[in-house]
Amino acid sequence: MSDEHKTTPGAAEKADKENRNGKTGRRDLRPLMTIKPYLMRHRLQLACAGLALLVAATAMLTIPMAVRRMIDFGFVAREDAFISRYFMMLIVIGGVLAVASGVRFYVVNWLGERVVANLRSDVFAHLSTLGPGFFDSTHSGEVMSRLTADTTQIKAAAGSALSQALRSTIMVIGALSMMFVTSPALSLLVLAAIPVILVPLIYYGRVVRRLSRSAQDRLAEASAFAAENLGAVRTMQSFGSEGAVSRRFTGAVDEAFEAARSRLVARAGLTALGIFLVVASIVLVLWFGAAMVIDGTLTGGRLGQFVLYAVFAGGSLGQMSEVWGEVQQAAGATERLSELLALKPVVRDPPSPVALPSPGEGRVRFENVSFTYPARPGEPALSEASFEVEPGEVVALVGPSGGGKSTVFNLLLRFYDPTSGVVRIDGVEISQASLADLRSRIALVPQEIAIFADTVAENIKYGAANASQAEIENAARIANADGFITKLESGYETHLGERGVMLSGGQRQRIAIARAVLRDPRILLLDEATSALDAESELEVRMALEQVMAGRTTFVITHRLATAQKADRIIVIDGGKIVQQGSHDELALVGGLYSRLSELQRTASAAE
Repeated sequence: MSDEHKTTPGAAEKADKENRNGKTGRRDLRPLMTIKPYLMRHRLQLACAGLALLVAATAMLTIPMAVRRMIDFGFVAREDAFISRYFMMLIVIGGVLAVASGVRFYVVNWLGERVVANLRSDVFAHLSTLGPGFFDSTHSGEVMSRLTADTTQIKAAAGSALSQALRSTIMVIGALSMMFVTSPALSLLVLAAIPVILVPLIYYGRVVRRLSRSAQDRLAEASAFAAENLGAVRTMQSFGSEGAVSRRFTGAVDEAFEAARSRLVARAGLTALGIFLVVASIVLVLWFGAAMVIDGTLTGGRLGQFVLYAVFAGGSLGQMSEVWGEVQQAAGATERLSELLALKPVVRDPPSPVALPSPGEGRVRFENVSFTYPARPGEPALSEASFEVEPGEVVALVGPSGGGKSTVFNLLLRFYDPTSGVVRIDGVEISQASLADLRSRIALVPQEIAIFADTVAENIKYGAANASQAEIENAARIANADGFITKLESGYETHLGERGVMLSGGQRQRIAIARAVLRDPRILLLDEATSALDAESELEVRMALEQVMAGRTTFVITHRLATAQKADRIIVIDGGKIVQQGSHDELALVGGLYSRLSELQRTASAAE
């Protein structure tokens, strides 16, 4: 197997476990480089933010110089006009600072929102390519937590935190430079204190990041549990499990709270430590400066200027300690998203796709196909299966549950690639065709119908986004669905609610059939399309299916042998192997598994 197929579906969970065990707790901020390409898409906004930030920082750094001149010249000479000019200048500086800060605030927060929107879109688009294999072993609630909560964490880093970090950096550099210009001796004392401030902050920051990652993981687990149980609310209530489920969720939420509390304690400690070290350093410097003023080696104005610059530098360092905590949180969130983006789909387009014949015929051929699901490596789902289906032929797949019938559908749709053997459609090996070309020839009507919380029309044209209203209504008529749709409150514009709760089982099936009709496929896959319906609904769905199947190659998975009898050919699958093929009459004569299944169904029907 090639390297591109070595990524396992559970890679995200494995990485999560390693992170929770502390194996990645010592990493640096490199995961944040993931958002760099998203920021670089908006160079103009970055330039505006940088310019506004520079102007604001420069305005702030000019204030101490004005203060020094007022103290050393204006107050000493008692010149009212001189002092008034400087106060007017400070008002102008304040105006420039206000405008620059407002522009910076808007632009950086716009960048944060835009980056997160683009990142969410890209993560979702990437997730949609990973295929069923990934979601077989990954909890959907965990994925949604990364898509929502983690991207929100990143928004702070891409917007305000990044801006604050740059502003603080500029202020620290500018203030330190002016401090050296003002008093080299006091500046050397400040420089000696910087390592004492930064080293504890960096160490503490790593602790915050590890705890932040843990808090995000606990929250994701709680969200996953909630989503899973609320999605099965009927089952939960019918078994009277509301109390037990609520208690388990409360326990999960409490675990998330404790993890978040530990993170908050660490961040509070980080902030307190940073502020104390900065204030202590400023007081120490001021102490020495006061002694220099008394000795006459430093003027009062210069000491005031130096103190203001020291306050600016100290305040910026203190702010950096807070921002550092946010950046560490964002780094943990980015790391989790990077793990998702790093996963490669096992099934993908070949480098040079081969075009399927157009128009297609719908000829299907399995050549010694074997397959084992990655999640069940020791249990072959299909073993050396070979058969050929002619265009327009109706083939029923029957056999015990778990025998391999659904695997035939999964391989035809190329949700997975065979472990060995070849699947061909119209003479082309499907692994050499593009996924879009392949799947455009096939329509699936599954046993569990996916109805989305949207209008009837949008549900029908799912997968055929450019379909006109006339085409949608024609597909509904063919699927025998137009009658009940027009009786709905808003007809085709009626919103169906989550998972189509407003519809009966037969109505949902006919919506799915209309969806398949609209794709106009050459190959139709029907997976127990009438198994859960009452007699009246089943008759309506069967009438719809007969129209849809006409002229199309059709595969029908069914446990009802009465349905299989109408097929042109029956393929009996047991334990992943094709054990019988033929028409109903042929198989009934030769005995074997098909005959035993027929007898069991007749006996069950007679008992009813």
